[in-house]
This record gives sequence, structure tokens and C-alpha cells, in this order.
Amino acid sequence: MASEHTAKAFDSDLQELTRLVAEMGGLAERMITDSVDALVRRDVPLSRRVVATDLEIDKLQHVIEERAVLTIARRQPMAVDLREIVSAMRVAIDLERIGDLAKNIGKRVTAIESDFQPLKLIRGLEHMTDLVQSQVKSVLDAYASHDLPAAMAVWKGDEEVDAICTSLFRELLTYMMEDPRNISFCIHLMFCAKNIERIGDHATNIAETVFYMIEGQQMVDKRPKGDMTTFAATVPD
Repeated sequence: MASEHTAKAFDSDLQELTRLVAEMGGLAERMITDSVDALVRRDVPLSRRVVATDLEIDKLQHVIEERAVLTIARRQPMAVDLREIVSAMRVAIDLERIGDLAKNIGKRVTAIESDFQPLKLIRGLEHMTDLVQSQVKSVLDAYASHDLPAAMAVWKGDEEVDAICTSLFRELLTYMMEDPRNISFCIHLMFCAKNIERIGDHATNIAETVFYMIEGQQMVDKRPKGDMTTFAATVPD
């Protein structure tokens, strides 16, 4: 009877962790969309809401970490049960970083002064954001439903994000060379594109966490990455 009670208590703890991660994921997804919308529309109030939402994400990450540690101490889970808790902590860390990257984009909205805003560049950034947003949503769904094939589809899709980012970077360089007055805006957009690309990396991290949670081991395959060498050399982290 005592063991049955312990099992129910553990399930309850785990459900609460899963709920908190889902709440955090919802906030992170909204921040990605809102940060780029604010940038495209030069919507300063929206950008401020993005920055404020990051504080909520940070608080949730701390709550998840505290609950996870407390659950481990109380229930002393083993094997798959322990992996579930460790995975919740790992996903929360990646979501916290996604929030930081979206916040960084939001902060750039007030810094952009130029009216120069070529539709082609904006569409490129929006397309890249849509793709990464879809990856984040898919991988969080895969985490919640323990769907390994869906998580691996996200893991394999990282290369496409890198390719779009590299293409956008080349377009930005062209505009900067054509007219020095475009440089300031293009550099801001370059940093935003880099932040979106890094959000994609965190989605890939979560996919690897799903693999660990289900399979009980770390992935040994090399992560598929596009050629970002030129971009990485030019845009610092």
C-alpha cells in the first residue's frame, strides 16, 4: 500500500513538472513570434512585453529546477523515472535560453533607427522564424508525447535553418556593400538572424533530450549542421 501511494505521489510530481515545462514552452513560443513581429513592425510596446515575458520564463525555470531536485530527494527515482525528471530540467534550461535569445531580438527594436527595410530581407527573416517556431512547437509536442520519430525529424531539420541563415547573411552583405547607409540596419538584422538560428539549435538540444529520455543514452550521431563558418566568423555570439 505504501509503495502504491509513493508511485501515485511520484506520478503527481511528474505531471506537475510536465505542466510547468508546457507552460514555459508556450511562453517561449510566443516570445519567438512576438519578438520578430515587433522587429518587422517597429512595435516598441510589443518588444517591451517580450522583454517582460523573459522574467516569467526565468521564474518558471527556477521553479522547475527546485521541484525536480525536491522530487529526486523525496522519491529517489531510478532508471526511466529519473530520466524523466532530468529531462524536464534539461528542457527547461533550453527554453530559458530560447527566452533570452527572443528577448535579445526584442531589445533591438528600439535601437533600429533606419527606415531602410527591404521586403526581401524581412521576408527571409520571417521565413526563418516560421521554420524555427515550427521546430520548437514540434519538439515540445514530441517531448510531451514521448514521440521519438517526431523529435528526430526536428533534429534532422537543423541543417535547413542554417542554410536559410547563410543565404540571408549573404543578402545582408550585398546590401551593406551597395550603400553604407544600410549597414546599421543590416547588422541589427544579422544579429537577429543569428539569434533565430541559435533558437533552432536549442530545439535540436531538446530533440536530443527526448532521445535520452526514451532510449536511456546520449545520442552518438553527429548533429547535422549547415556551413555556418563564414557567418560564425563575422557574427560573434
